[in-house]
Amino acid sequence: MKKNYPLKLLVLLLMMIPFALFGQTTVRGTVTDFGSGAPLPGVSVVVVGTTIGTNTDATGDYVIQVPGNSGKLTFQFLGYVPMTFDVTPQVNVLNVELKERLTNLSEVVVTGLATTVKRTNAANAVASLNAREVSGITTPQTVDAAISGKLVGANVVANSGAPGGGMAMKLRGITSIFGNAQPLFVVDGVIIDNSSISAGLNAITNAAGGGSTSTQDNASNRIADLNPADIESIEVLKGASAAAIYGSLASAGVVIVTTKRGAVGKTLIDFSQDIGVTTISNKLGMRTYTEERVRASFGEDFVPLFLEAQREGRFIDYEEELYGNAGLLLNSRLNVSGGTEKTRFFVGGLIQDEEGIVKNTGYEKKSIRFNLDHIISERFDFSLSSNYINSSADRGLTNNDNAGVSFGVALSSTPSFVDLRPDENGVYPDNPFAASNFLQTRDLITNNETTNRFIGGFTLNTKLQEGEMSNTKLVIRAGLDFYNLGTRAFFPSTLQFQSKGRGTNGASIQGSTYNLNTNYAAFIVNNLSLADNNLFLTSTLGATRENFNQDQILNVATQLIGTQTNLDQSGAVSVSQDRLIVRNKGLFFQEEVNFRDIIIATAGLRLDKSSNNANINDFQAFPKASLALNVGNMDFWQWDDINLFKLRVAYGESGGFPPFGAKYTSFSPFNIGGAPGLIPAIQQGNSDIKQERQKELEAGLDFALWDNKIIFEGTWYNKTVEDLILYRNIAGSSGFTTQVVNGGELQNRGYELAVNAIPVETPGFKWNSRTSYWVNRSEITELNDDVPPFPLGAFGTTLGTFFIDEGKSATQIVGIRGDEGVVQLGDAAPDFQMNFHNFFTIKQNLTFSFLLHWKKGGDNINLTELLTDLGGTTPDFDDDDNGDGVTNAQERINTLGVSAETFVQDASYLRLREIGLYYDLPAPALRTVFGDMVRQVKVGVSANNVFVFTDYRGYDPEVSNFGANGLSTGVDVTPFPASRRTFFHFVIGF
Repeated sequence: MKKNYPLKLLVLLLMMIPFALFGQTTVRGTVTDFGSGAPLPGVSVVVVGTTIGTNTDATGDYVIQVPGNSGKLTFQFLGYVPMTFDVTPQVNVLNVELKERLTNLSEVVVTGLATTVKRTNAANAVASLNAREVSGITTPQTVDAAISGKLVGANVVANSGAPGGGMAMKLRGITSIFGNAQPLFVVDGVIIDNSSISAGLNAITNAAGGGSTSTQDNASNRIADLNPADIESIEVLKGASAAAIYGSLASAGVVIVTTKRGAVGKTLIDFSQDIGVTTISNKLGMRTYTEERVRASFGEDFVPLFLEAQREGRFIDYEEELYGNAGLLLNSRLNVSGGTEKTRFFVGGLIQDEEGIVKNTGYEKKSIRFNLDHIISERFDFSLSSNYINSSADRGLTNNDNAGVSFGVALSSTPSFVDLRPDENGVYPDNPFAASNFLQTRDLITNNETTNRFIGGFTLNTKLQEGEMSNTKLVIRAGLDFYNLGTRAFFPSTLQFQSKGRGTNGASIQGSTYNLNTNYAAFIVNNLSLADNNLFLTSTLGATRENFNQDQILNVATQLIGTQTNLDQSGAVSVSQDRLIVRNKGLFFQEEVNFRDIIIATAGLRLDKSSNNANINDFQAFPKASLALNVGNMDFWQWDDINLFKLRVAYGESGGFPPFGAKYTSFSPFNIGGAPGLIPAIQQGNSDIKQERQKELEAGLDFALWDNKIIFEGTWYNKTVEDLILYRNIAGSSGFTTQVVNGGELQNRGYELAVNAIPVETPGFKWNSRTSYWVNRSEITELNDDVPPFPLGAFGTTLGTFFIDEGKSATQIVGIRGDEGVVQLGDAAPDFQMNFHNFFTIKQNLTFSFLLHWKKGGDNINLTELLTDLGGTTPDFDDDDNGDGVTNAQERINTLGVSAETFVQDASYLRLREIGLYYDLPAPALRTVFGDMVRQVKVGVSANNVFVFTDYRGYDPEVSNFGANGLSTGVDVTPFPASRRTFFHFVIGF
């Protein structure tokens, strides 16, 4: 009998095949986007109640076997509404159209360092952007430009229009005056550096002179290194109640960036090419001269020069000459993604080459990304993220300077009748009206930032225990952010302001910054189900470690020998070095409770200690707690049209470190009689210095109508900053002049409103819309007795300056006004901001989208206009708007020293930030032309910064002379003008 057993088993299996075939149903079909009809690859198709599943292929097709005589199929895809269908033996073909959601309430948001929660259950207001909102309308140059004007509760201001980016980003107002004012950036779990590092141009411009406390040399910030097209989503933890999970690092909020990853299915290859042009978005214009006007403004000596230009018809529009370059924009991207059930991968490459609106300026970037997800076994899986970036930015010479040598400052006093162009031998004439010939400076100088950067992250998930009621996993995470930034600025001795004893006879300024950040974390996460699956508890316990290492070396060589640029080929060299070494350790505990998706409560505690703290062994505690009440899920709720009605409240605390080295008294090098030594610096250390402490309470209401066709989110918050880091003056008899102290308290209050709507959704037309409105008000609620009110930023009360005073706004602008003395003249904070984001999908795969951004109120200190008035070049110099017989420019000049009110100007604007029109070749046409080889062909046109409606009298109302790290934005001193970018796009997918 045993000998015949295999044969009998085989016969039995063969006899069962017909019954097996009879007991299952084969279903096939195509999944497409509702409205456009575009196929959706990678859609998950699962038999409900089983582990049987598949994914749609590159053309949206699927085939699946449904066991039994009937069953249910669920179709799920990120960003789309899941759909479930009944299947019977009579259903052989099932074509499905999934409806897209601009804001998906089922998406998850961060609640802890290793946990997430559905947005419908979140108790914090979290702003988020998906890939389409980040880079789906047009091609942003940098990540900071990609998010500008799109995030509710954020004030994002461009520091400069120079290639390579540069943004100041503040979440829910001012969180620090002398500490870090920029949010923490986390990319795929890796804490990355976002420094703005000086290129040392102050040695040429002397911008730190004249009472200014900043070098103002127009450095970019390093978030610009990321490729916006790699980003899947951006999530912003705006307040302390959400950011408390990052403790001492989260004083200004947290921006969490998640990059794209592979999906199960056929390998997909996508290539896109953008070709565009950039031009100046707004020109100020030039003054029209007559003989009398030249004589009045410049004196009799320059009248012959004017008459000669008049005879030759040679009036040169120097604004066009300097800023009129039509820069070519080229962006090439190649993405390859795919995977199996165990291994998924994404590879993304970028080659970016963009010219600026000023000749010899531009931005180049090469980036390669490799992301991998792999399931090792039932218990182990890991994720790997890696990104290498090489970038080079030529940024010109702009912004304030006290030597009259930057492009804009020299231009401000140069009339159109002088000819500064080189002769046939390439020799540039001296500019008789300014310290420099800005055309010569533009053509001959070098100001370059070159970056080599690697960002890598690794996460290992281990299932420690899994049962019917609970499961426990161990999450181990490591991240590394390394870059080397080289800055190189060269000013040859042939320049007007460098030659003939007028300068340093040539200068070579070279800097090198080595930055290495590492972060490690380990968490145990337990999920427990109780009360017949009505009560869920998620417990997290973990530890973190962060190491920050930055070493900046700056060499300034002057008195160059001939045409040499090497540091050693000079008559004088000065060297400075700044090293920042910080070590942080943290412990984290959090408990999340969910009762039937009705009551969701969270409580957590972060304990941090740091080498930056006065006592490095003391733990700082940062608690958080939140409660969400989904009233719409309660049994008594009867209103079917309101499918979400949620009340929420949250409280949290986060910290901010004092400036590096504030607790120590540092030493400066000194030389007496040739003997080198050290002497104490003028700033005394404070061994009792504490972290700034943010405490925030927020409350909100969310509701959704008519199957999520309208989603409303409203939030009110009150955030206080205690132990505010300030500087106090101390008696000179102590040997010091200043000391960093905890000297005050700051408060921010505001509210945020957002409405996401789908006004129209038909098979032929779909309209997604998002409207946001936000307001913030700040106040210095307390200054200690030893810290009197003080000015900060800008250039004194004669021209208008920011002023920190108890009971006043943290961003108030004060200045002299006649007999009234020093009074408040304005405020840099907007009255409110709004955006209007819209996506339209029209039949035949035509998509149209745009973003409008309205900023009402908020003042700038416009000193560009003052410089052109004093230089006699302002376009309206000779106009008389009020008809009093005194020209506009003379009226403004007459107020100098009498009132600063003229220079404090309303910077309201309505801006069309982005607009795009795309056409996807329909699937039937693709198959006719290319067969199954090509799955997508898309062409389109787009633009950003298309127009700005504003009464502001400057190049752009969005400006920040003091860069990303300054408290004050809105100081306008001859910046690099903003530009308009227009593109043609071509995309092909295989």
